[in-house]
Amino acid sequence: MNIQKVTPFLWFNSGAADAATYYTSIFKNSKIIGSNPMVTTLEIEGLRIMILNGGPTYKLSEAFSLSISCENQEEIDYYWSKLSEGGKEGRCGWLVDKFGLSWQVVPAVLPKLMSDPAKSQRVIAAFMKMNKFDIEKLLQA
Repeated sequence: MNIQKVTPFLWFNSGAADAATYYTSIFKNSKIIGSNPMVTTLEIEGLRIMILNGGPTYKLSEAFSLSISCENQEEIDYYWSKLSEGGKEGRCGWLVDKFGLSWQVVPAVLPKLMSDPAKSQRVIAAFMKMNKFDIEKLLQA
């Protein structure tokens, strides 16, 4: 068994098990590993994540996010609609879900577009106007 050396450990006020159930309903390659009154552990696309019912002492912030690399617009649309439901849409592919966790829903082609010096400034200008990424508009930039 391969042990994951670094595991995101997220502090929620409450609702860790509900959040884990929600996330595993969205990501096809996911499962709940275990749960007790304090901590729920889940795995999303091979990444193990622990969620603590820690109470109101600390709050999640947009300083930490999970990024989803999407192969096509259909994937972007899917994750964006599911994760922003009951949450808050942000700019440049960022959103906060209904549990307060920040996500980036990003096209997999973005690093390639950003590495082209002739295009990168136009790509940045295009996505700075977007909430949800539009791959076609990025490619046209």
